[in-house]
Amino acid sequence: MSNELSAYIQRKFCENVGLPEEEVFVPDLTLAAIIARSEKMTNSVDLMEAFARIANALRRDHGIRIRLPALALDTPISKVLEVFLQEVERQGRAA
Repeated sequence: MSNELSAYIQRKFCENVGLPEEEVFVPDLTLAAIIARSEKMTNSVDLMEAFARIANALRRDHGIRIRLPALALDTPISKVLEVFLQEVERQGRAA
């Protein structure tokens, strides 16, 4: 299920930032680079709102409640995905 959730999180994130997955995940952009390239985002608040939308979608579509990560803007998107998946796994063990 991890690969399925990974693809789901990637898709939802890219929908929220308005960039194709291959432009975000293939070069492993940092959060700051994503904000700079996205026409939908202007600052880190927009980024946190995108994370909140992913968390809400996970709850709605998969019944998984996660805590939102707090990450520095120089964090690569691969690390963000890893943090989300760790939180999903942690919540799965707690359930």
